[in-house]
Amino acid sequence: MPTSPPARPRVLSGIQPTADSFHFGNYLGAVRQYVSLQETHDAFIFVADLHAITMQHDPKLLAERTRISAAQLIAAGLDPARTTLFVQSHVLAHTQLAWVLQCLAGFGEARRMTQFKDKSAKEGEGAASVGLFTYPILQAADILLYRPQYVPVGEDQRQHLELTRDLAQRFNHRYAKTFRLPEPYILKETAKIADLADPTRKMSKSSSSPAGIIEMLDEPARSAKKVRSAVTDSDAVVAYDPETKPGVSNLLTIFAALTGRGVEEIAASFEGRGYGDLKGELAEVVVEFVTPFRDRTLELLEDRTALDAILRDGAERAAAVADTTLAQVYERVGFLSPSPTFDA
Repeated sequence: MPTSPPARPRVLSGIQPTADSFHFGNYLGAVRQYVSLQETHDAFIFVADLHAITMQHDPKLLAERTRISAAQLIAAGLDPARTTLFVQSHVLAHTQLAWVLQCLAGFGEARRMTQFKDKSAKEGEGAASVGLFTYPILQAADILLYRPQYVPVGEDQRQHLELTRDLAQRFNHRYAKTFRLPEPYILKETAKIADLADPTRKMSKSSSSPAGIIEMLDEPARSAKKVRSAVTDSDAVVAYDPETKPGVSNLLTIFAALTGRGVEEIAASFEGRGYGDLKGELAEVVVEFVTPFRDRTLELLEDRTALDAILRDGAERAAAVADTTLAQVYERVGFLSPSPTFDA
């Protein structure tokens, strides 16, 4: 009797629609690896628009950026037929489970979340929203609804995953075993991309200057110009040495990430040549890389009806999983099920 193949382990992650374009840092650090994960995992990837409103925002811009983020995920290689791609707010169970988990979470453990401390310090704690305070609990709901085995995390999110596991254990102990305890999926070592204008800092939408960041949806010629204007040093020797030559090392890192070649091999190929040659060849590599990505994203955005249909299908598939989990949670905490004739 033939046996069915073993189920793929489920993995879940989300990305906030807080920018008009992905940049090289978040693309190479996370998005590109989502594409690899769909080959071996049952992948659930969502655009985290609920999280995007914890800070002041422009509603029209949020809606536009949500579509742009989804289009970029597809252009990067996510296949909606294999990956469940959806918008967070399209699945109502996220906020419904978040309330239950808020009633399990302690004020003190929520207050200890370092990202709240960092972000509220920038805003001023008096101006920080309750949503910013509780968003790690919404993040826990995002995860636990789908019972994933793995959640890709960087160091900045590891504390939030620990809170998620704590809340899952607390619920399972207090009511009944309901949630899988998700494990961190440590992304393979990825290129640490630095700011082109200040290579001692990482490339970041929140802290990089326009000259220091390569936007995936910029005009390719503009990205090439930024590469050619990147900060290096004065000795003109192409070598990989992050401590004493951070600018040149950053360019070599980007070159390696986009071509699959090793940084030492690339550096050796420029022996006897200067920074102008390195920047010129890297500019060509960047243009060749971003052009098809940009073209595909813009093509998807031209047909909003088709893109929205992809997201609607993804939300339906996600909701089929999430609603099953939520129904079990509601029954176990003692909520009365509506009768078949109940009219909301």
